[in-house]
Amino acid sequence: MPSPRLGFIGIGLMGDPMTRRLLAAGFEVTAWNRSPDKTAGVAEAGARVAGSIGELVAASDVILLCLANTAVVEAVVFGEDGVAAHVRPGQRLLDLSSSDPDATRDMAARLADACGVAWVDAPVSGGVAGAEAGELAVMCGGTDADVDALRPVLAPLAARVTHMGPVGSGQVTKVCNQMIVGCQAAVIAETVALAEASGVDATRLTEALAGGFADSRPFRILAPRMAERDFAAPPWHLRTLLKDLDMAVAQSGRATSATPMSALAAQLMRGHAARGHGEADPATLVEAYRSPGSGEA
Repeated sequence: MPSPRLGFIGIGLMGDPMTRRLLAAGFEVTAWNRSPDKTAGVAEAGARVAGSIGELVAASDVILLCLANTAVVEAVVFGEDGVAAHVRPGQRLLDLSSSDPDATRDMAARLADACGVAWVDAPVSGGVAGAEAGELAVMCGGTDADVDALRPVLAPLAARVTHMGPVGSGQVTKVCNQMIVGCQAAVIAETVALAEASGVDATRLTEALAGGFADSRPFRILAPRMAERDFAAPPWHLRTLLKDLDMAVAQSGRATSATPMSALAAQLMRGHAARGHGEADPATLVEAYRSPGSGEA
């Protein structure tokens, strides 16, 4: 059976390396992005660049989305001249974005009812490095048949693909992932600042705690950047983590499940974002705890 033709919408920090991985695996990929200049790199790698969403949909069997948030996903799919205006029965939509679970279920039902197109939510974890290496963790929501049909598409992107249940289950799982990451980011900032204020060389924390119960991937990534004040070229943005924590708090209200730690982490990040750090690395959270005028590392 020939490989499905892919249409990739959203060529950003994650979408660019994922598209390159799919091209390297031999898939035919058509790309579209709201900012056309961002498609230049994937075009050089072999992707065809569509002039419109309609052109991309016509050339694709599977439409992949990797977009900033729920509102953008809805606009791209259901907005004027969006995906829903052009899809045909039998196509599948694979949403790699991190979106609100309830909104995802609603959008999937709308697309299926109006167009006969299946929706699989497949948010990812692992960051840009994971996307570049094809080692993302992918958590899927959808029917068994749809998820199984899309496993060959996900294979070049993922170290692990886990089917979590019906549509929306992938997004709930990603929310759980981000609750852990967000709360860790907040306490790692406190940890680094406390070590510094107590006269301890915070650049040695990762060495000292390696292999212990406090060790984790977020700790190994964030603590050195915080200790060394290395905030250039952020691999992710604080606003993205805040968006996901807000979704966690919203989901907790629907499910009547308390999330006090995640809510506090969200408020700490909201305050930091309000001071102009929304586009910055979450590692900059440590600056909220450092004494004014503290010396450079």
